[in-house]
Amino acid sequence: MNSEQKEHAGLAETFNKDEDRVNWHDETLWWIRQKRDKSAHNIPEWETLRNTASAIKNHVLSNLHNYLVEFEANAKANGIIVHWAANAQEHNQIVHGILKEHGITQMVKSKSMLTEECHLNEYLAQQGVDVIDSDLGERIVQLAKEPPSHIVLPCIHKKKEEIGEIFHENLGTPAGVSDPQVLTETARQHLRETFLTRKVALTGVNFAIAETGDFVVCTNEGNADMGAHLSDVHIACMGIEKLIPKRRHLAIFLRLLTRSATGQPITTYSSHFRKPRPGQQMHLVLVDNGRSTQLGRPDFRNSLKCIRCGACMNTCPVYRRSGGHSYHSAIAGPIGSILAPNLDMRQYADLPFASTLCGSCSNVCPVKIDIHDQLYKWRQVIVKEGYGNKAKGVGLKVMNWTLSSPGAYHTAGKLGRAVMRIAPFAVNNPLNPWYKHREMPQAPKESFGEWYKKNRK
Repeated sequence: MNSEQKEHAGLAETFNKDEDRVNWHDETLWWIRQKRDKSAHNIPEWETLRNTASAIKNHVLSNLHNYLVEFEANAKANGIIVHWAANAQEHNQIVHGILKEHGITQMVKSKSMLTEECHLNEYLAQQGVDVIDSDLGERIVQLAKEPPSHIVLPCIHKKKEEIGEIFHENLGTPAGVSDPQVLTETARQHLRETFLTRKVALTGVNFAIAETGDFVVCTNEGNADMGAHLSDVHIACMGIEKLIPKRRHLAIFLRLLTRSATGQPITTYSSHFRKPRPGQQMHLVLVDNGRSTQLGRPDFRNSLKCIRCGACMNTCPVYRRSGGHSYHSAIAGPIGSILAPNLDMRQYADLPFASTLCGSCSNVCPVKIDIHDQLYKWRQVIVKEGYGNKAKGVGLKVMNWTLSSPGAYHTAGKLGRAVMRIAPFAVNNPLNPWYKHREMPQAPKESFGEWYKKNRK
């Protein structure tokens, strides 16, 4: 792939070659968005919850240093071993160090977008450690050797027939079987052995409570519980922004999270971990990985309020019709497009431009992140830093000169109308990005200025 094919536009074009899949992907995610709306409208105090959650998160971000110290002290008092990681490399090394300490080369892992962000699975594979993802969607994309395409629905881009083929090739199911019940039972039997035999389990963290030093993991499958409760060592990994001040604040976020994500009133399991059981070790890895940098950017600090519900993805017209993999980042969609440039502005310079700026993402965000405003601001930063599209930059300079000169403007208008009348193929061809997605209009016989001169009396 060349650089353009690796950017969002090129990857989206590849996804769009399968029109049936695009339509199905679009309709499925919009159906989930509608479920979110119905669930939210059933709660009269929904906007109050959003405002309160946003204010709590804003308070935490303004006092993050104090809450981190408080949380660490309380977690240690509970018997949790706390680690600090400045970046993805340190996080991966810490997790591997814990495994080496116990002589472990096999681990079971529940869903954790932080470990996806840090590319933990790939790192551990290089160290000879076998990791099995226990979330069903995560396991499907792992068997397919693909990253997740959605933070809540990792294999939303896969049809049941494709999942049946993946299970046939990897788990030995009969060819052609695509019944969801059969496939789910196959996965259940496959993972049961994993839970019973693997002595180290890794989970993510949805919320961590500074007041008590405990943390909460939300799942619908119970796989995080199975891994954590059957293991001798439980490793939990969290970004430093996942903190909330007090236990009584938790209910606000639990009421918002799943309604925003899937339209459910609450996750099937909201598991609270405070201390290891007798004979078990519990490790907690607190990870920065660019979060402090984002916190120091006044225009973008609000992105750290994100509770990873995926509502912005489900509503985004660009994400729904371009697929999660087109964002070439661990977190796709609108929220990923404002988080990723903070990690690597050059690599992810294209993502803030993968948006219509319609504002639907901001409208559904449960913690009221100004996502579309931040996308617009990132565009300005990226262009100023010299990471914008070079061809577009040249084009804009030409247009600036043309629009600044009345003579050049009128001459260019006449020339353009003539070309579109005499040689329309010069414009209506695949080399013109505008023509790829739109029908070019018929060229008028004269400009408005010319018409006005004739008719002004």
